[in-house]
Amino acid sequence: MSIANPALKAALVATLVASLSTGCQTTTDPYTGERKTTSTTLGALIGAGAGAAIGMISGHDAKQRRQRALVGAGVGALAGGAVGNYMDRQESELRALMRDSGVTVTRKGEDIVLNMPGNVTFRTGSADLNAQFFKVLDGVAQVAKKYDKTIIEIAGHTDNVGGADFNRQLSQRRASAVAQYLMSKGVTEPRIMTAAGGEEHPIASNSTEQGRAANRRVEVTLAPLKEG
Repeated sequence: MSIANPALKAALVATLVASLSTGCQTTTDPYTGERKTTSTTLGALIGAGAGAAIGMISGHDAKQRRQRALVGAGVGALAGGAVGNYMDRQESELRALMRDSGVTVTRKGEDIVLNMPGNVTFRTGSADLNAQFFKVLDGVAQVAKKYDKTIIEIAGHTDNVGGADFNRQLSQRRASAVAQYLMSKGVTEPRIMTAAGGEEHPIASNSTEQGRAANRRVEVTLAPLKEG
């Protein structure tokens, strides 16, 4: 089923996340080592919602246009049978590098989604990168340069506190800050796309502080550059 209305898509994502919060359990977060008892673990919420907004923001056509432009510029593309193994190796390296960083790594089909919580990356209301986050982005740049047959989409997101216009602008500034840092480390600009999700693509309920913290995030999606 194809849903053209972005607001409706966002609502469906929020509904999916809400439906996962019916059972209470205590788990250990594999990335932080913390034990949490909630209606569901934050990691489960992120796993369910991460990457769901990709395509809602920049659109599938935008990604296809970027792929065609890169191939036309002479960047080698992956043949169909090689895509899975290529992305598997990246995922494995990213999981190792992101462990204990607070960043989650989620596989969505062929794409790899890195969910970077706002409390890890930025101060509240700011688009200035936290200095302690440089090491994480250095790891992302390292893998992105090694596996250069990917498109990198960086999407900023906020909670619903404050005005929608401010949140959209803030989310764009945060996405741009991450993009600029990756480029400063040698990731080429034509591979990078940025998108402003604002408050329109929550992965958790904004009715709780934990949910709002989950929604204040930057998602970095690595998508394979494929032939055809």
